[in-house]
Amino acid sequence: MTLQVPSGPRHSFRFGLPPSLGNETARERAERLAAFLQRALGKLVEVSVAPSYETLAKDLLSGRADAAWAPPFVCARMEAMGVRVVVRGVRRGMSSYRAALVCRTGAGLSVERLKGTTAAWVDRDSVAGYLLPTAYLKAQGHEPSRAFFAQHFTGSYRGALEAVLDGKADVASVFCPPASTGLSFATGVEDVLGAGAGRRFELIAYTDEAPNDGVPVAMGLPPELVSTLESSLLGLQSSPEGLALLKDIFNADRFEPAPRMGYRALYRVALASL
Repeated sequence: MTLQVPSGPRHSFRFGLPPSLGNETARERAERLAAFLQRALGKLVEVSVAPSYETLAKDLLSGRADAAWAPPFVCARMEAMGVRVVVRGVRRGMSSYRAALVCRTGAGLSVERLKGTTAAWVDRDSVAGYLLPTAYLKAQGHEPSRAFFAQHFTGSYRGALEAVLDGKADVASVFCPPASTGLSFATGVEDVLGAGAGRRFELIAYTDEAPNDGVPVAMGLPPELVSTLESSLLGLQSSPEGLALLKDIFNADRFEPAPRMGYRALYRVALASL
């Protein structure tokens, strides 16, 4: 995949959204975001929902999209190829998260004792539900395809965790707050399965942290347009309309400036998934 820098005047600004929004509400929310950005940027804005994360990445790299709301592994791909991520989401006061490899309480598993077990993952494009834990295992010298007897994709964190509880799998991975919060893997488990569910699992290992979703911008955009987009997104929290957009589209409390090269911890796994 090659990076293409658009040339010539732009008659509209194209903003991409990930498929996680779902088809039912995507059009209405896209229209709301387009109306907001059109006022903020002073030009025609087109907002579209990509059919896949892969398409979202390709649209950014080819210049078919000028900016996008992208999951961490897409942001990492973009950064690794020289694309700037201007802002990232903040949730519960946190701008990053990590994954926890877990098993049933009493199973007594460790990273060194995974041989022959079965893993239940969320999705091949899920950062905490697949990419972070498999990258962690590889870094520890355990190739998942050889360490596990079988690997299944359930499509959701609930499905993966319930597979472990039901005995259909031995290991799963769940998102959880970063170490600086003092919160444990149980927080992520209970976010998915409800209060008290954390005690039904025990920790195998925590992964490195990954930044939250962000907004990368295509190469070649005028600096003043990038600056206006950044300031507009950072100011969303200051109005009722903006707060509604943050909640409904971005699942965030607010945006913060994204540090340069802030997604580098995911470069290896993101590029490997191309």
